[in-house]
Amino acid sequence: MKRRVAILISGRGSNMTALIEAAKAQDFPAEIVVVIANKADAAGLAKARDSGVATVTIESKPFGKDRAGFEAKLQSALDDYRVDLICLGGFMRLFTTAFVQRWHGRMLNIHPSLLPSFPGLDPHGQALRAGVKISGATVHFVIPETDAGPIVMQGAIAVRDDDTAETLAARVLEIEHRIYPDALRLVASGAVDLEGDVCRTTADASCGAGLISPAVLRPKAQK
Repeated sequence: MKRRVAILISGRGSNMTALIEAAKAQDFPAEIVVVIANKADAAGLAKARDSGVATVTIESKPFGKDRAGFEAKLQSALDDYRVDLICLGGFMRLFTTAFVQRWHGRMLNIHPSLLPSFPGLDPHGQALRAGVKISGATVHFVIPETDAGPIVMQGAIAVRDDDTAETLAARVLEIEHRIYPDALRLVASGAVDLEGDVCRTTADASCGAGLISPAVLRPKAQK
């Protein structure tokens, strides 16, 4: 039986679209049953409806600092749709510890850096200021601490010398769209286990060549 998934958004829903498209495959072990936004003008709502996915809007602004009140309404919607798993897709609201613990091991988020490096805001700017040569994206389980949950999957790209935060973000976004559906597939199919702060998976790690940046051209051996 496919796991029932809710995607929570606040904006355009770029990763939401990638998840919806992936879930259309017959062999995908999850189905997207609802997209929930905390902003009525979230552009992703129209995209979800165009894809035939039910949408719900729960405005968070009227709740102010009453996070528990907002979460009670959110939980009611999740119950209505019999949701098994939550995927956060640019959901710009913090949860209480109680809500996160209720969904422990069943709520995923994606962050545009190779966690634990560069959590929080402006991860691409952080990466460029640090001068890293490789960046990427991380899918992780949500815990009360921000961008700190057990890591399910990561994808990496090389950082170019002429990268700006915008150009780096665009290339990392392509990686996000690849790994988020794959991470959801692993979780929904029961291929992951949580051991404390570490996520173990039965999937094989890539056996391809490692990503090394910058690449150094070695001179050909003389005969």
